Amino acid sequence: MKKSDLKFFENLLDERKEQIQKNINNTLKDMQELQKTQLSDDADHASVNSDKLTKHAISKQQAIELKEIEYAKNKIKEGRYGICEMCEENISFQRLKVKPHAKYCIVCREIIEKQNK
Repeated sequence: MKKSDLKFFENLLDERKEQIQKNINNTLKDMQELQKTQLSDDADHASVNSDKLTKHAISKQQAIELKEIEYAKNKIKEGRYGICEMCEENISFQRLKVKPHAKYCIVCREIIEKQNK
């Protein structure tokens, strides 16, 4: 992969990392505000608990994505970025544009998804 392509993907990864960190911080602030809310009935309690569970699930998924982004950035530094971890073929440029932290090419990703079902 060309240096200009690597720089492009590094910038994409950095932008996504920054957005996720903002999302997580906003979610934490929202959850803190929910805890301060005066609840008047069971419906309010149920609504707040539902919101907390949803926000927690989203934050957990975004924390996983942050780790994947850091892993991809390390692969750039090591010169292994854009290579499928299963078949060792190049991951398509288009796939990396959609998911710059992808570990697998489309074919191998489909194989893994079928195995996990």
